[in-house]
Amino acid sequence: MSHSPFHPSRRSFLKSTSLLTAGSLIVGFEIPLKAATRVSTEQSGLMADAFIRIDPDNTITLMMNHAEFGNGVYTSLAMMVAEELDFDWQTLKWEAAPTEARYFSPIFGEYLTAGSVSTAGALLPMRQAGAKTRLLLLTAASHHWGTEISSLSTSAGQVHHSDGRTVRYGDLIDIIRAHKITAPETVQLKDPSKFTVLGRPQKRLEGPEKVTGQAQFGIDVRRPGMIYGAVLRPPVYGGLVKRFDAQAALKIPGVIKVKAIDAGVVVLAKDYWTATKGTKALKVDWDDNGLGHLSTAAFTEEYRALSNQPGLLAEDIGDAATIIKTAESPLESVYEMPYLAHATMEPMNCTAQVGPDRCEIWVGTQYQSNDRTIVAKLLGLSEEQVIIHRTLMGGTFGRRASKTADFVTDAVQAAQGESVPVQIIWSREEDMRGGHYRPLFVHRLRGSLDDEGYPMAWHQTVVGQSIMQKTKHDPAYLVRGIDIYSVDGCLQEPFGVFPYGTSYQIPNHRVESHNPPKIGVRPHEWRAVGHTHTGIAYECFLDELAHEGGKDPLALRLHLTRDHPRMHQVLKTLQNVSDWTSPLPDGRGRGLAARIYSVSPIAQAVEVTVDSQGEFTVDRVICVVDCGFAVNPLGIEAQIQGGVMLGLNAVAYGAIDLVAGQVQQSNFHDYRPLRFKQMPKIEVHIIKSDAPSTGVGEQATTPIAPAVANALFDATGQRVRRFPLDRHGFTLKA
Repeated sequence: MSHSPFHPSRRSFLKSTSLLTAGSLIVGFEIPLKAATRVSTEQSGLMADAFIRIDPDNTITLMMNHAEFGNGVYTSLAMMVAEELDFDWQTLKWEAAPTEARYFSPIFGEYLTAGSVSTAGALLPMRQAGAKTRLLLLTAASHHWGTEISSLSTSAGQVHHSDGRTVRYGDLIDIIRAHKITAPETVQLKDPSKFTVLGRPQKRLEGPEKVTGQAQFGIDVRRPGMIYGAVLRPPVYGGLVKRFDAQAALKIPGVIKVKAIDAGVVVLAKDYWTATKGTKALKVDWDDNGLGHLSTAAFTEEYRALSNQPGLLAEDIGDAATIIKTAESPLESVYEMPYLAHATMEPMNCTAQVGPDRCEIWVGTQYQSNDRTIVAKLLGLSEEQVIIHRTLMGGTFGRRASKTADFVTDAVQAAQGESVPVQIIWSREEDMRGGHYRPLFVHRLRGSLDDEGYPMAWHQTVVGQSIMQKTKHDPAYLVRGIDIYSVDGCLQEPFGVFPYGTSYQIPNHRVESHNPPKIGVRPHEWRAVGHTHTGIAYECFLDELAHEGGKDPLALRLHLTRDHPRMHQVLKTLQNVSDWTSPLPDGRGRGLAARIYSVSPIAQAVEVTVDSQGEFTVDRVICVVDCGFAVNPLGIEAQIQGGVMLGLNAVAYGAIDLVAGQVQQSNFHDYRPLRFKQMPKIEVHIIKSDAPSTGVGEQATTPIAPAVANALFDATGQRVRRFPLDRHGFTLKA
């Protein structure tokens, strides 16, 4: 009997079946989804619900149904499948899955990558997909060799017989077809003790392409005959076009056409630079839409006043209002957080081609299904007639999950009436002045202590624009009229769809909310959403109460989390690994903050050095996180480093200002990015856990800002309650 690898005839690969396309085996498994509908794929020969494709040359391709924007999700998904399927996951090829219900997130019920839930939602389905595919291949090999599956094993993309024979996965396609073998309904997954891929540090799947420049981002898209568009947007945020004069722009060589779209006036040209020159030659009469008087200063003043008024009641444990009112010396502070821009490194962009009965879109998007729905309605097409080709993204921080699909509809409207694809690129100035922003918030906090110096009562009033109000998410994300993102991170108990609280137990705890009208700017999710303002207010005021009661800030948090085992362990670990009790020299300070976002407890301790002029450096950040089973520790570390960077950048410099309806910032000279030399040393400690995997993508952004503010107080005795820091006495050293 020959022990050489088996290479059957591929003649039958030419025939199309429900399992095969161009000789490829498509293995599909249903991702659990409420009200999911199967989408017919007969024209492509793909089996419905397909995620794994095996080609005759033994190439394995995974259909990625989550967006990759630096979050490492492609790597995690590949690891999940490879662990059960037994192949070299670094040789895997990937394709962005099409906009079909079978690829929707099992958590959101939409084609949406957000909320740091991709790993939690994908781990079991992707492992099952790999395991079912492996059993399918083992069954095929057992048919061919006439042996029991128990005598077979798999590794490196091959099935091995105990007698030494081997066969590649790709060479089993004929056997599967000939015997009409189907994937099993259920399968036994690997015991975690036998993992060889999951739980081990793995480098990024798409990393080599990014390093070599082969990776395709939205801005890299090139289509035959493609032209470019640049949009002149209104100077007043939310303004409208009344009329325009395009004569001067049309005289510029290379300018093709000028027309109005919802966003402003678009100039179409042979290249982006020519289109941009065309916008500078336009004469436009703008209507400020009644928004020319608006300012962030006025918003802040209005919100401060509202914070003194009763709001909608989100949580009322005990009787905080009465206890604080009758307390001998209650503490009260107001924290103010500005608008923040997303400032993604890859500017917003989209390419679209619109025909009479079809629209094709090439774009980096987090929210593929929503984009398709909006475009279909805009053009009067069915959703199946709108095809989205998702690319990689150079950052998003939530911006590319636009509920209005604004950066997509810009390109679609620009392409209407044209016979060729049109690519729209937002300049940095357009992005800064016409983007969507993390809302401006004001928090008023009142508190009192018990006889032992621990918090007895807490009363917090939160004021800021709702992100979800009057959107399709309104029913799920508004509870009793309160946007749950406005108070996420303030409440001790679960609220709405968020199954977690702060982890702290203060016996009397009241939180109220005001969501003023959405006037002037469009509020939008920013990485970690509500925690980017609730975290600052809550963790800094907790420090104020600790100081008032003569308590060590970490000891106080350990006391308040004594009934929350996971956070308590995180804090105890932080105490040990941060040398928390060791003294620091003059001019240095130490602070901390702890948060739960998307179930994962995380805590950070920060060390700073401050000079007499208020110039400071962040010297060390120690982060402890419990994210359940750590799928890719190296990826977790990278996400935490990136999250710390973003949060530190925002608290040090971040602010979008509105004066007379116009955004004042325009580029990175006045909306400054952090420099490499300003980055602190970051130590990441991952709690070992067998609990279900939870997110880390946004978690690390949430504690760093309050931890730095608390460390600055520890070093100087000065509290900052209005942000960013550089406007109120503290400047991050350049």
